[in-house]
Amino acid sequence: MASGTLIRFEDLKPGQRVKITQRIKVGLKIWQTEVTGTVERTERRRNGLHVKRNFDDHAFTDLILLKKDGGVGEETTVAMDEFTHVELLG
Repeated sequence: MASGTLIRFEDLKPGQRVKITQRIKVGLKIWQTEVTGTVERTERRRNGLHVKRNFDDHAFTDLILLKKDGGVGEETTVAMDEFTHVELLG
């Protein structure tokens, strides 16, 4: 993570070019994934957990909707967690 400047989710704006790095852990395996692209929008979506919760205990997920770099026009949605780093690219 040396090329860009880390940016907070709250400071992301549509049209900004970013690189998102996430650490993924499944069982004992851990790996990293990266995606670069342009922010289409951000949103906070209500999370429907499949466990019984108190009626006023709400869970939310912060999402980045991203148009990926490349000529195809592919889009992706990135769910933020504590292992997600967002870098602002020049």
